[in-house]
Amino acid sequence: MTQLKPINQQVVAIVGASSGIGRETALQFAKRGAKVVIAARTESGLRSLVEEIQRMGGDAIYVLADVSDFEQVKAIADKAVQIYGRLDTWVHAAATGVLAPFEKITPEEFKRVIDVNLTGQAYGAMAALPHLKREGRGALIHISSVEARRAIPLQSPYSASKHGVEGLLESLRVELMHEGIPISVTNIMPSVINTPYYNKVRTKLGVKPTGVPPYYQPSLVADAILYAAEHPTRDFIVGDVGKVVDLLQKVSPQLFDALLVLIGFPGQRTDEPKSEDAPDNVFEPIEGYNRVEGDFSNLTIPSFTDWLDKNPPLKWSAVAAATLGVATVLKALLPGNNA
Repeated sequence: MTQLKPINQQVVAIVGASSGIGRETALQFAKRGAKVVIAARTESGLRSLVEEIQRMGGDAIYVLADVSDFEQVKAIADKAVQIYGRLDTWVHAAATGVLAPFEKITPEEFKRVIDVNLTGQAYGAMAALPHLKREGRGALIHISSVEARRAIPLQSPYSASKHGVEGLLESLRVELMHEGIPISVTNIMPSVINTPYYNKVRTKLGVKPTGVPPYYQPSLVADAILYAAEHPTRDFIVGDVGKVVDLLQKVSPQLFDALLVLIGFPGQRTDEPKSEDAPDNVFEPIEGYNRVEGDFSNLTIPSFTDWLDKNPPLKWSAVAAATLGVATVLKALLPGNNA
């Protein structure tokens, strides 16, 4: 059984921390007393985050890194050990995307999204594992997406990369179990989250893109990450809608195909014009978005089932009760039970 340290005793590396989920996660770890090593390509975002953490009494350093370069990713883990003596938790959140019909995506764009979103995640695990193994325990927490379970139109490279992350983590998890090494491997799969992602990615839709509403706030994902840093967790789908998506995909992929034909295309478009030549973060970092939240706070909703996922005994009690309820209804409806 893997035993993870309390957060206030951890050294945590967070990759993709200049904005969005990574930034909020770094703040939450620091508030809970962890020593934090943050990394991204945007130095202004990293510097402002370290200053924010230090103002609230936290301990943080930053490392500039492009996750498509293994040596730069390795430098993040090495810096954590050099400064703080060890590494306990690795959180990998860096991602980019191109929103466009598949036929409008160039080979270079497709490869770049895979290099960042999938190969970068593999590089992160490669860099962190030697240090976690030396400690004899620890957590690899990788942020993929509900798109790891169900791809959507206009995001073929992003969806492909997130499917790949799930395959990577499943393979790695079993290898570590076979070796008897107590390292927790977690796949965090957020629903649509209100971060600057849709400001920063490349679009060929003619307008600023959006996720298919509703949205959830980044703090919800950070809560799941911090939970996984203390409680070994295999998978965590963040947001009620994501859990519904996962269920529908398992029940009837064809039905979901038809649903996405209806909502997947208009649902990812805003009314705000945006040229495909507008600045984006696919190949180079982009300035101006060193913040946690995006532009869609008015479309965010709360999530109720995430709390159950962080309280497994209550979750399984609820599942058992629901199953019993369904069985009782079915029994009452069966022929011969209405006499």
